[in-house]
Amino acid sequence: MNIVRTNIPYTYAVLKRDMEEMKKWYPFLEVGTAGKSVLGKDLYYLKLGNGPNEVFYNGAHHALEWITAPLLMKFIENLARAYKGGSSIGGYPAEEILCKSAIYVVPMVNPDGVDLVLEGLQKDHPYYEKLLEWNGGRTDFSKVWQANIRGVDLNHNYDASWQESKEAELKLGINGPGPTRYSGPYPESEPESKAVADFTRSHDFKLVLAYHSQGEVIYWNYRNMAPPSALEIGRLLSEASGYPLDEVYGIAAYGGYKDWFIEKFKRPGYTVEVGLGKNPLPISQFPKIYQDNELLLLLAAVSAEKAEG
Repeated sequence: MNIVRTNIPYTYAVLKRDMEEMKKWYPFLEVGTAGKSVLGKDLYYLKLGNGPNEVFYNGAHHALEWITAPLLMKFIENLARAYKGGSSIGGYPAEEILCKSAIYVVPMVNPDGVDLVLEGLQKDHPYYEKLLEWNGGRTDFSKVWQANIRGVDLNHNYDASWQESKEAELKLGINGPGPTRYSGPYPESEPESKAVADFTRSHDFKLVLAYHSQGEVIYWNYRNMAPPSALEIGRLLSEASGYPLDEVYGIAAYGGYKDWFIEKFKRPGYTVEVGLGKNPLPISQFPKIYQDNELLLLLAAVSAEKAEG
């Protein structure tokens, strides 16, 4: 039985329905909340395994990049199915993986933004006037909006070179809330980014993956702060996915989750950019995206014991 729907726009309601159904079929799957969005939506997490090596994967920091949410959900479903059936996944016995590792996933960090992109702006929306203003008077958010519902780019809202992000914004003419790149009034100003940071601080994650689109590339370093094991593990992830390793420069190098994780914990963190094209990627790309990433997701958990920090 396939639960996670991978051929339709993946709204928050679809995520919630899929998660509830998965919990019924796989009662060993832990489901909880890491916090709430600006509009009060639960930021759900799922956990598989009870091993000592904790890893954390998250998706959909950016609203247009919602395709990363069903990717993580499908991975959890397939791993749970293999564990329940006593079988392997990607050549690895599921039971062995989940005895060694505990895999935590927050599939949709930015549910308010995702729903804005996929469902549009209704006139009774509590931020209706503000969103129109921040979007330059345009009512169409479906191809431009990356931010949360307050116009803050969540992946620029972490305390990693945050001040430099503010300076870069000004050079780009970004002076406040909008579709992308605005890093907020201060680090972790947004409930979504603060929830993810708090969730990270409350665990002992050996390794993290932050899923984005697009580019088919893995960003692995941050100001040469990544530990030596990060490059070794990164090469394994690159070989598994076919995505090259790279480093990011310019405004994209400031305020990101994996940058914050590397700086604060001195452990491996990766931004994985899936798919090719222009965001939002069409759902027709999902089969290839999943095929490219299943082994990567498994190896990240298996390799966590090699992580330093």
